[in-house]
Amino acid sequence: MNPRLSLIIGILCISFSPIFVKLAGVSPLGAAFYRVAVAWACLLPYCIIKNKFRIERKQLFISIAAGVVFASDIAVWNISLLKISATVSTLIANLAPVWVGLIGYLLFKAKSGRQFWIGTFIAIIGMVVLVGYQHILHLEFNAGILLALLASFLYASYILITKNIMAGIDVFTFMFYSMLSSAVFLLAVSGFTGDNLIHFPMRVWLCFIGMGLICQLVGWLTINYSLRYMESTKVAIALLSQTVFAGILAAFLLSEHLSVNEIIGSLIVLAGIAVTFLKGQEKIKA
Repeated sequence: MNPRLSLIIGILCISFSPIFVKLAGVSPLGAAFYRVAVAWACLLPYCIIKNKFRIERKQLFISIAAGVVFASDIAVWNISLLKISATVSTLIANLAPVWVGLIGYLLFKAKSGRQFWIGTFIAIIGMVVLVGYQHILHLEFNAGILLALLASFLYASYILITKNIMAGIDVFTFMFYSMLSSAVFLLAVSGFTGDNLIHFPMRVWLCFIGMGLICQLVGWLTINYSLRYMESTKVAIALLSQTVFAGILAAFLLSEHLSVNEIIGSLIVLAGIAVTFLKGQEKIKA
């Protein structure tokens, strides 16, 4: 599959996540656990049949670390939602492209280029317009903001970790071990917080299956595949569009009406993403 097409499919799939979470109406941590656990359970038979368990020790440690980082990102972001408004938390948590550019430059001496930073700046302006500038002007320095910042850093860290390992490992093998570690971590956190993980109606279980199959399994398989061939900075900035697509899906599936600010902000975000892809496109392996 063309890596850019794979990335688009992945972004569309993970955009369904807030829809399923809202329809389920359960604890965010419990929903996060089943999202990963269902995907891992569905991937298990394929890995057994195709013998996808072979992995080097270093790759295994990195895959487990990536899974814990991914699970931590979900857990920290969900906790921040309990302390500050969802709009502010979402805006801060989507600063991952900035972290990817900074970390890539400081640790790996990877220069993102002027066009990336211009596109990122435009996309962030779009995010501010989308959530409402009034929420930004009244920010107070509190634990919720710190947790959202940490979530954005963890999100960026996962993208960079995944990028560095995907070139030398099968996508299915990586997903098997990373999702297993994510599920174990989220199970431990949910147990510590006392979240209900058993007694749910059928409607909620169907939402869990949807999250596991669409958002986690198909979504992150295709995104991780694109990371094999594309620059991590461009993947990170493209992932900003999931907020836009989630808003459009909510309008159709949940009857949520988009305001003028949300429409304009969404267009600005997409314009910023487009800027990063206009020139200097990376060479894609055949």
